[in-house]
Amino acid sequence: RSVEGLPERVGKGRSVEGQRLVVWHAFGVCHVPRVEDFPVMPCETTGFTLKPDGFFAGNPAIDLPPETNEKSEQSKCCG
Repeated sequence: RSVEGLPERVGKGRSVEGQRLVVWHAFGVCHVPRVEDFPVMPCETTGFTLKPDGFFAGNPAIDLPPETNEKSEQSKCCG
């Protein structure tokens, strides 16, 4: 079984919908620790966040009707 990356799969017109995807996150830390760093900097931390991109065609909250607070004095001025 051949292993291909996401760009190759999509480039061949293959869909990822309904498929089980595996994502490997590879990273490198560019700080080379020195003796002078300890104890001020005892460790180097890193992390990542998965965020969808292009999940919605637009912001779904934009179509919501405006909320009016009836107890507010400003709701009586302009309505």
